[in-house]
Amino acid sequence: MADYDHGIGVREQETSLAVPMTGTAGLQVIFGTAPVNQALEPYKAANVPKLVYSFPEAVEAVGYCDDFKNYTLCSSIYANFKAFQIAPIILVNVLDPSNPEHVKDVEEKAYEIKSMQATIEEKGLLLDKVKVKNGSADLKRDKDYVLTFDDSGYVILTLMDESIKTVTVSGTAVNPEGVDYMDIIGGYDAVTGTEKGLELVRQIYPRFGMTPGLLIAPGWSKNISVAAVMNAKCTEINGVFSCECVVDLDSSGSGLEKYNECKTYKEKAGITGKHQIALWPEVTVGEYQMPYSAIYAAAVAYYDAENGDVPNLSPSNILAGVTGTVLEDGTEVILDELQANFMNKNGIVTAINDLGYKIWGNNTACYPANTDPKDRWICCRRFFSWWGNSFILSYKNKVDSPMNHVLIESICDTENIRGNSLKDQGKCAGARISYNASENTIADILNGRIRFHQKLAPYTPAEYIENVLEFDPELLQAALSGGEA
Repeated sequence: MADYDHGIGVREQETSLAVPMTGTAGLQVIFGTAPVNQALEPYKAANVPKLVYSFPEAVEAVGYCDDFKNYTLCSSIYANFKAFQIAPIILVNVLDPSNPEHVKDVEEKAYEIKSMQATIEEKGLLLDKVKVKNGSADLKRDKDYVLTFDDSGYVILTLMDESIKTVTVSGTAVNPEGVDYMDIIGGYDAVTGTEKGLELVRQIYPRFGMTPGLLIAPGWSKNISVAAVMNAKCTEINGVFSCECVVDLDSSGSGLEKYNECKTYKEKAGITGKHQIALWPEVTVGEYQMPYSAIYAAAVAYYDAENGDVPNLSPSNILAGVTGTVLEDGTEVILDELQANFMNKNGIVTAINDLGYKIWGNNTACYPANTDPKDRWICCRRFFSWWGNSFILSYKNKVDSPMNHVLIESICDTENIRGNSLKDQGKCAGARISYNASENTIADILNGRIRFHQKLAPYTPAEYIENVLEFDPELLQAALSGGEA
């Protein structure tokens, strides 16, 4: 800016993204792959949970591009920060640039320099591995040239010497095709003491003081082994917490291509857990195609946050934020309500176009084998998990307190006030807790154990509303009689 202003001028500022709504009842822990070559610290971005509150934070943590098929975490980044504007989310990338199987060599190629720049059309390039030559002379990064990424994930090479007209470039790039389902499943390495993949669910609470609400692995959960491990990880988290997982049923040629095949496939795949939410098929959002789980989880978290961060509402018959439903190969799927209901009665959630695409389905994957309302209804199952987690977090500080009437009354009074408050808000029919002497034996008391009994009554969804229409001849007769001359 000039030292002295006189006249008129304008100044442009970059467009600000809307501030995301925040909520943790549906906190998503998302497993998959990302273009970590774009991350701030590419070699520290694998198998480390990243808590992010905005799109720029997500890009800094794991990178971003619109290639949702190869970089599955990006579908959730898009769904949460562009489609629904909801935060935070936890990203767990398993693509490791230190793993030889997850990288590939980029052969030397000549590039013409125009206006001191060239675009290196190789996706996934690791900047520290890029080698640039002018003839036989090696050029040095940040001295002879600088490297930046464009919006497509390509590297922009900018030279300092305008006399250079041609260079050759080689290097190493991340290779998402080298990642397989076992990287998502992960595990514990007893030799190194490290955890990978879904084993990292254990770290969420110790790292962030938050409990998982939804586990998802877009693009990977269609693998039945991944879906099974996700289901197993939903309970006994850190020994005490619970959550739900969202899994996609395979919609490829080797899996499901017709809605009426879903029931048999789901049963054979063992996707029948009460903590599992099964989805079919994939979805489109404008020009993008992605696994349904990415959008579904973002929508659930968004509507939770809108509801005071209480997961009592059914995530069905609400706008899904999508523009179509498709098979994995892009073939359009058009379901009517009758077909969608066939899926619902077999514990599968889908989407239908009813003046806009809406999520359609109330049942967890355990239905119809399990009809217990706290397990079959998604809203009830999530309410129970959320309440249990909240109870633990609220009274952890009471552990090791004297086991006396002060402790009992404190917990009972606080919980009953909480239950009455949510009842008054219409978020449950009631919730009450009691201490029953008959449930606390002297042996338990002497061993330092105390037991409370709490009853919860979240509202079940009004899944079917019926109006019985009957012809009334008396009304007709009365109307005609009144019209006599």
